[in-house]
Amino acid sequence: MDLTRTAYGTWSGGRFMHFGEELPEDRFIQVIQKAYQSGIRTFVTADVYGNGAADEMLGVALAGLPRDSYCLVGAVGHDFYSGKRDGSKGFPRFTNAQLRQPADYYDYLQMATEKSLARCRTDHFDCLLLHNPDTTGYSSDSVWNALQKLKDSRLTQRLGIAPGPANGFTLDLVLSFERFGALIDWAMIILNPLEPWPGGLCLPAALKNQIKIITRVADYGGLFHDDVKPGHTFGYGDHRTFRPAGWIEAGNAKLERMRSIAEKNGLTLLQLSCLWNLSQPAVHSVIPTLIQEVPPATKTIEAKVAELASMPELKLSDDDNLFLAEVGNNKGCMSLKGGNRAHSGDPVADAWQLNSDLISVAERWGIDPDRDLTCKM
Repeated sequence: MDLTRTAYGTWSGGRFMHFGEELPEDRFIQVIQKAYQSGIRTFVTADVYGNGAADEMLGVALAGLPRDSYCLVGAVGHDFYSGKRDGSKGFPRFTNAQLRQPADYYDYLQMATEKSLARCRTDHFDCLLLHNPDTTGYSSDSVWNALQKLKDSRLTQRLGIAPGPANGFTLDLVLSFERFGALIDWAMIILNPLEPWPGGLCLPAALKNQIKIITRVADYGGLFHDDVKPGHTFGYGDHRTFRPAGWIEAGNAKLERMRSIAEKNGLTLLQLSCLWNLSQPAVHSVIPTLIQEVPPATKTIEAKVAELASMPELKLSDDDNLFLAEVGNNKGCMSLKGGNRAHSGDPVADAWQLNSDLISVAERWGIDPDRDLTCKM
């Protein structure tokens, strides 16, 4: 089963990624089941979330359902088996030279994939994503040959790539599309009407290489759920506290300008964001983060699931799409990760120098790194 128009990620619900209120285990599982019952039929997990706990809880939630009635997407790449966690930076990528050499990539990927599948209580993924790769993951034949072997072994039906966790990686992603496009079925990017940059820059290359895009953070940190307002207090450790000061106020001001488009089309703001994403070239699926905000917020995560599941089959007009993009224009609002002219020294897990391969990619696609990929704030 291929990915569907709407999808649910196990980072929702606050247990593993510290967004909003942490749902207790039983409610966390029940929300996944509600998503299925409401018609959301793609579920995305990553082995590193809770060091396998997210996989296990998804397996419990989906137990007993016909395997061909839902699409299961896994993600591997962070080595929490033999790697040592580096605080908030997380676990090293499996391609870290201190952990293994290219000849050992397949053995690791096979092991990680089989363990993730066992926790999910199934024998195959419908799509397996390379999760938050370093520069090696974007460019190495050894990595993608190993992933192809997983597909040949029927551990997954499709392959994909999911950059992150921060925003950027634009040229690296396009490089992987050009080099491994025959192997890549899906790619996951950050995109929404308040954050069209830089994700939108890779869409023409995805379209040319027939790669489907799934968009995460379609809720823009919860603002499109319409319950994060100026003065909102986040819980301890909430990832959104790392966003720049004033982002809630600025985002809500732009949302008010977008609200009339939602009302005209009979949509919630979340549905508006998702439909705008789905109107972009190559975008075929949306996966907002579904959050139960800490009290005194009253909008439940179950209500947000229902909003996503009930999104109508509607196409926004060209004028509405253009208006939303113009209001939400965020070009140059942040420093980006991945290949970056500002990076100096050795590569780290999420940043490296702009090498000749990436400069060539930029030239081919009319992307000026100094103009299009730098922070202007």
